[in-house]
Amino acid sequence: MHHDATPDPYANPLAFGQRMQIYRQRRGMSRPVLAGLLGKSPSWVKQVESGHIQSPKLPMILRIAELLRVRDLADLTGDQSLHVDLFIGPGHPRLAAVKAAVDTFPFTADREAPSTLHLRHRLDRAWTARHESPNHREVVGELLPDLIRDAQLAVRQADTAADRRAAQAVLSEVYSLSQFFVAYQPDSALLWRVAERGMVAAQDSEDPHAIGMAAWLTAQAHRDSGPAHFDAADAVTMDVLRFLEPQLPDATDDVRAIAGALQFEAGYTAARRGETGTAWAWWDKAEKTAKKLPADYYHPVTSFSRAIMGAHAVTVAVELHQGGESVRQAARADKAVIKSRPRRARHRIEEARGYQLDGQPDVALATLDKAHEAAPETIKYNGYARRIVLEETEAKAPDRRRRASELAVKLGLLAA
Repeated sequence: MHHDATPDPYANPLAFGQRMQIYRQRRGMSRPVLAGLLGKSPSWVKQVESGHIQSPKLPMILRIAELLRVRDLADLTGDQSLHVDLFIGPGHPRLAAVKAAVDTFPFTADREAPSTLHLRHRLDRAWTARHESPNHREVVGELLPDLIRDAQLAVRQADTAADRRAAQAVLSEVYSLSQFFVAYQPDSALLWRVAERGMVAAQDSEDPHAIGMAAWLTAQAHRDSGPAHFDAADAVTMDVLRFLEPQLPDATDDVRAIAGALQFEAGYTAARRGETGTAWAWWDKAEKTAKKLPADYYHPVTSFSRAIMGAHAVTVAVELHQGGESVRQAARADKAVIKSRPRRARHRIEEARGYQLDGQPDVALATLDKAHEAAPETIKYNGYARRIVLEETEAKAPDRRRRASELAVKLGLLAA
């Protein structure tokens, strides 16, 4: 290997600090940025990476793994007995069937495609099932293979340009549903195929709502890939907002809502960058958009609504590492009911992150229990929740350690 080549973090023997430096550089994150997010000095990060300071304790290792989006804790520690997936959950039993449907493009068919209207009804039922089911991946994973194949067939068999555009809009939304299922599972290449195909189908449909929804999910995929991809997330978000804004005065509630969801995504990315003013400015824009929607309106995919803005405020505060503010926003958000089970569980996880930041680990664990009650499959696949639970299994307080261990068993992080 050339002497300037980046070392392989899987090669032995690499110390913790060397592995940390490799993953930091792969994420495009500078030492000062990582240090600020950890509440440490840049010199501390340098000393850890150079080996002048011993490996930190587990809570700090988990925070580093979270910030660097290291999937398996063993990749960071080098301890092959410590295999713990953080940001990639377990592969769902239905993942293979969904992948097969995404990857297959038959050019001949011995049957007639369902009508676009029929597909739309099935898709609406699938979204409803996702929002109402505690085990939403199981429900969606069962429905997706046939939906994907039938939507692909509808596009191929469309007779007119208008029919084809309508079928592409449905196909794009089927891919959006697929992205919810594939996210945080051990097949990142499949996630990107689904995201890209969803965007292509949306563009071909020329449907503003389909385009906005595909952009919303594509921006999330970029942002979740780490700081080096934040610019790409912003580029998608801003381009589609510019496309949607002239249409908003006469738009449907769904199109207004997807614009509001994109406005919040811009704020979310800014918060991940640590840009406080920009993050809250975008949140304000999204809230103004939400107030233009009916009081009881809920977007069927993004859950964007008046009620969701409190939950979004918690997320912004948490990403900005504002523990006290996140707790205050959590109290406000709890006054509103989030209808979607997985979205409600995700909000509880964000609240738990806020309580952890605010030095209230017992409340954080209690909040994660609520997330598990709402949607076990959401918390099972969430890296932030898994990090908090693992951290608290090392707590000095016996009661807290016991509660964390019980939750870790439910999430499959510890053996029963």
